[in-house]
Amino acid sequence: MWQPENNIERERLEKLARLRARGFDPYPRRVTRTHTIAEAIAAYESAEATAPEGKEVDTIRVAVAGRIVSHRPKGKMSFAHIEDGTGRVQIWLKEDVVGPETQAMFNDDLDLFDFVEAQGSMARTRRGEVSVLVDSLRPLAKALSPLPVIKERHLADGTVERYGEFTDPEERYRQRYADLAVNADVRQVFVTRARVIRALRRFLDSEGFLEVETPILQPLYGGAAARPFITHHNQLKQDLYLRISFELYLKRLLVGMYDAVYEIGRDFRNEGVDRTHNPEFTQIEWYKAYIDYRGVMDITERMIASVAQDVLGTTAISFQGHAIELGGRWQRRTLRDAILEFSGIDYTQYPDADSLARIMRERGKQPRPDSTWGKLIDSLLGTDVEPHLIQPTFIIDYPRDISPLAKMAEGDPTHVERFEFFIAGMEMGNAFTEINDPLDQEQRFLDMGRLYAPDSEETHPLDEDYLRAMRYGMPPNGGFGMGVDRLVMLLANQPNIREVLLFPALRSREE
Repeated sequence: MWQPENNIERERLEKLARLRARGFDPYPRRVTRTHTIAEAIAAYESAEATAPEGKEVDTIRVAVAGRIVSHRPKGKMSFAHIEDGTGRVQIWLKEDVVGPETQAMFNDDLDLFDFVEAQGSMARTRRGEVSVLVDSLRPLAKALSPLPVIKERHLADGTVERYGEFTDPEERYRQRYADLAVNADVRQVFVTRARVIRALRRFLDSEGFLEVETPILQPLYGGAAARPFITHHNQLKQDLYLRISFELYLKRLLVGMYDAVYEIGRDFRNEGVDRTHNPEFTQIEWYKAYIDYRGVMDITERMIASVAQDVLGTTAISFQGHAIELGGRWQRRTLRDAILEFSGIDYTQYPDADSLARIMRERGKQPRPDSTWGKLIDSLLGTDVEPHLIQPTFIIDYPRDISPLAKMAEGDPTHVERFEFFIAGMEMGNAFTEINDPLDQEQRFLDMGRLYAPDSEETHPLDEDYLRAMRYGMPPNGGFGMGVDRLVMLLANQPNIREVLLFPALRSREE
């Protein structure tokens, strides 16, 4: 049984008992709410605007509910502010209206952060604040532990600094419920997140894509280079994997005669945690028949610009001090040219892993000794190029050995038709001209098995059922994948993925 940890909690527990003794149910089964707070204020302001000059505003009765965020008991006339998910309003109690029992209950037994229901008439105080003149008030939920108090300091440059006992990021992530309750700006981030996902759906639906759902528990993982989470199904007596990608299942649907499909959902990768990675994340993938990676680029440009316009009302955004334009035609650069510009290394002059690793060491880099040629190139992209790609940029044509699902570039057996796109120094998404030759695909799987160690995260298991589907005939197609969390980071101007995940992965600790 929970025991109070401090005097404040002990006092609140005593007030809980007093509420019951006074005949008030501190946790009633039902609520009578006729208006949200925003609706109540809007109704009164509308009545004010239409009232004849010099005439009193028609009486507007409301029943509103919310959490007490300011509490000013003053004897026979008291005030408070309550807040719900739509806004904040002042409530005004007079003892001769609500009665002495309710007035005493409000003054003595209610605290900041309790939930209440207030019924009454809308009015404007002499100070000009729209308020509820209460004639009936009751508790809805007594808060036994007080929420953290966040204070604000207005600085000379016009910005607002927040400080107090609850500004440590990790503590906020661990108690996200409290974080949301006291930080309206954090709540707004997740409103933005929901709007981003709705905007993605609207765009793809308007383009003729069909939204589908594919298995999260899979007998064989695939579609990306990542270590999976493994679980066990007791009834089937077999190990299963949490998916790392939707790709292979979505492309099976193209075999089944859907022309364009997409999915928005969770992927799971047993990998590290940093400012842009979480082991459980939201992904969007889509596949469209009869286009190649150039067609995918065209749709990507329009999709990201459309989402920004839908969510923010503009394609010109600011992210961590950078002014970024998401509209128009994005820059397109080959991987070779980008690495040559920012690292000074023309990797095409070093056709194997040994020679490329040697020149990298000569330039002061420390390549992993077990890396393939493609992985060395990818590491140069991550360290030397990615931080410079602030404006939207497609980096195109990747090494074959790190792209087992992409078609080879025309006339170049060492590269494939693949792009990644980058914004604000972050890799945002990945796309291919997809292989639709089942024999070529099988050979790619076999080649990866030879290139990588059996336990490598980079290898891709051979999926015989996927190959069987391909042998029935798969139309030429282009595919796309993007981490939705990173797009939310971009549009909400948040530098860390944990700020856009309601419940990010955290290391456990002793309570």
